[in-house]
Amino acid sequence: MQGIEKSYKTLSRDQGEHMTKNSTSSTSSKWTGMVPVDDTALAVTDTGGPGIPVVYLNGQFATQGYWRRVIAELGTGWRHITYDERARGKKSKRSADYSFEAAVRDVDAVLAARGVDRVLVVGWSYGAFIAAHWASRNPDRTLGAVLVDGAQPYDWLDEAMEHRIRKTFRRLNLFMPLLRPTGLTPRMTAEQMANSNIELGRLARARELGPVLDNITAPARYVVASGTSLGSKGDEQERIRASLDGVIARNANIEISAKVTSNHDAILKKDAPAVAEAVREVAAIDRGRR
Repeated sequence: MQGIEKSYKTLSRDQGEHMTKNSTSSTSSKWTGMVPVDDTALAVTDTGGPGIPVVYLNGQFATQGYWRRVIAELGTGWRHITYDERARGKKSKRSADYSFEAAVRDVDAVLAARGVDRVLVVGWSYGAFIAAHWASRNPDRTLGAVLVDGAQPYDWLDEAMEHRIRKTFRRLNLFMPLLRPTGLTPRMTAEQMANSNIELGRLARARELGPVLDNITAPARYVVASGTSLGSKGDEQERIRASLDGVIARNANIEISAKVTSNHDAILKKDAPAVAEAVREVAAIDRGRR
């Protein structure tokens, strides 16, 4: 919850660099380039340095630029790794596979290409689902996880919602092609984007996501938004967020670090300090365990 007193000693901007001994490899200089995976290639940026490696996992159709305020809040004492998912941004290439499993595989491909073994995963929205799955499947490689207003187990997808999703993306497709050269919208068809969103709805069901979250053994912290998001109605988002009560009750490794006032779409812009604080929190916990 926002403003709660922390029981740990907050890491400073420069302390992250002292916490990676025997935990992972490092590179001394910044690197920007393309990482091949399957039938595509991803645009990746790695700040390098000896600090704790943090990989940032974007929203479903967002780009790595969304994380710049969080990265600025954390400072240069950390090793920041960002990338654009398949067909997102200006440079990442198209693919025949935009499935969630492909998105999880891409994390492994990026980390392998950058020589990173253990990492702190931070994901927003769709990226929070990727982060939760990756942390659940890779307990020995996960320093911690920060889940920003996503990965909340709730059965929100039904036939009516599926119809609404498809209708929304058909409408958005009227102007999205105009924005594709800027990197602001993905180079995906309306059907591909709708299918990705519908797949996420199935993965969000309590019977699907609940066991994934229950299996996380690394320290994990949620940063939770308030109000609505693009495409939501009424109190839909708050009902989804309420599902975290059960998650926290079942797994002592998971807590809510902050409940902020900004909505889902603005949280990385307006509440970057809260996200950065959650990163410091889980990093401190991992250090205490070693």
